[in-house]
Amino acid sequence: MKNQLATLAERSAFDEIIDVRTPAEFAIDHLPQAINAPVLSNEERVIVGTLYKTDAFAATRLGAALAARNIAAHLEGVFAHRPRDWKPLIYCWRGGKRSGSMTAMFNLIGWRARQLAGGYKAYRRWVAEQLLQAPLRYQYRVLCGLTGCGKTRLLRTLAAEGAQVLDLEGLARHRGSLLGGLPGEDQPSQKCFDSMLVADLAVFDPARPVYVEAESKKIGQLWLPDALLAAIRLAPAIHIEASQADRISYLAREYAALFDQAAAFKLQLSKLTGLHGKQTIARWHDWIDQRAIAQLAGELIDRHYDPLYRRSSPDQSLRAARQQRLQIDPGGDIHAAARAVLACN
Repeated sequence: MKNQLATLAERSAFDEIIDVRTPAEFAIDHLPQAINAPVLSNEERVIVGTLYKTDAFAATRLGAALAARNIAAHLEGVFAHRPRDWKPLIYCWRGGKRSGSMTAMFNLIGWRARQLAGGYKAYRRWVAEQLLQAPLRYQYRVLCGLTGCGKTRLLRTLAAEGAQVLDLEGLARHRGSLLGGLPGEDQPSQKCFDSMLVADLAVFDPARPVYVEAESKKIGQLWLPDALLAAIRLAPAIHIEASQADRISYLAREYAALFDQAAAFKLQLSKLTGLHGKQTIARWHDWIDQRAIAQLAGELIDRHYDPLYRRSSPDQSLRAARQQRLQIDPGGDIHAAARAVLACN
């Protein structure tokens, strides 16, 4: 069996990476570019695991029968047209029987299959190491500023202009504030976020700056790694500024979709009752019913976002002497603004 093993460092040498864990395990996190071909379904894994507690032999026999049927189904389905010289890398939770059974079967067929030594657990150890080391390889340029000044739009335009961009809110599927959840989208798991972050960092050129938005320790329900936070807080900052009118106009456009889901929007605002009181929240709810988007955006800026920023701004610990200031119209020529950012030292 040893000659069927491959290390994580060798994964790029394979044509395809196959995760044979259950769909539920795969949904939480998986190796980048892996496809899911479960050897046991969610329900089958529970049945086998429960039986194992009382009769290990019977559980192993049942698991083998189920695995054989599922592997056969995959051979007749997703893998039916793989070429003779196909070389897949296969993994399960810790490099055990699930990935071992599929690897053995594939090699008997004639494919050059290998089993990932240590399985997904080995990958997670590697990700944890990368979260400590990888953020320190790069020089960052940090965009900071008040809510509504278009930092996220500017960051993504920098990517379109050819800059190296680490879009943390894009990876987290969240815009970072109480109202930052994206309509109809759930955040990824912490493990999946970690994987995507490591994958993004891996493609950057250390000789070029990486542009990133200033963030607090959490984006929605996801935690940023300490090494990345430390690097960002020591990096040169570009403070993005916009007029109050432009910020209200920009935020009103951003919030338009929230007004289409009035009940959910009201529920989110109700979480601020402790900060702003019942009367204020009731007024904001009325404005949602009236679709008074600009009014609500303006008062949220004045009474919530700006005071919160002054109290706990994620860039308060950035070196103030190294901050540059750039005035933009967040709803205007964002490509011109991005080029101005690139011109900053």
